[in-house]
Amino acid sequence: MTDAAPRRGRGRPTRTQTEAAPATRDRILEAAREEFSERGYEKTSVRGIAKAAGVDSALVHHYFGTKEQVFEAAIEVAFAPALGASDAVEDGPLDTVGERLTRFILGIWENPATRTPLLAILRSAVNNETAAAVFRRLVATQLLRRIAGQLDAPDAELRAELAAAQLVGIAMLRYVIKVEPLASADPEQIVARVAPVVQGHLTAP
Repeated sequence: MTDAAPRRGRGRPTRTQTEAAPATRDRILEAAREEFSERGYEKTSVRGIAKAAGVDSALVHHYFGTKEQVFEAAIEVAFAPALGASDAVEDGPLDTVGERLTRFILGIWENPATRTPLLAILRSAVNNETAAAVFRRLVATQLLRRIAGQLDAPDAELRAELAAAQLVGIAMLRYVIKVEPLASADPEQIVARVAPVVQGHLTAP
């Protein structure tokens, strides 16, 4: 008589699931982005993410932990295009950094493929403090500090934050709240008016 196979603990992936872990994680993250985008942070649940991904909710917990951790992993991927803003700052002289940064950020929002997940992030951050804390941590550690590190000023972090506030505020009014005439203004007109202000935040005495 052979011994019975050891029981698998709750939430522990099978050998097949372990071998397919990268694909499973990607499927869960994709489902999470869609759920957070459609429902917002408050109304999204780990169970709902698991159902959309076609897996058990215990598997979501196994790979990512809490709903907050799933949200952070999901928006980090969605936020990735914006991280190139630090490269936009670096790739050229500081006396034209305002235009480069403004044009780069506006370009991300003008592209539907990158705008949709960013909208989901902003809406969740506005409506839920937990989501807002995750968003602040991501922006602070992965974007603003990179930009500040390229500025030769004692108050570099404050300058980077003021520039970011200017651009995020425009994004909120233009793409989320859709205030006219800003919502329908030509992108080049916005760049022409906003870039000097961003330049001032980053490099003015």
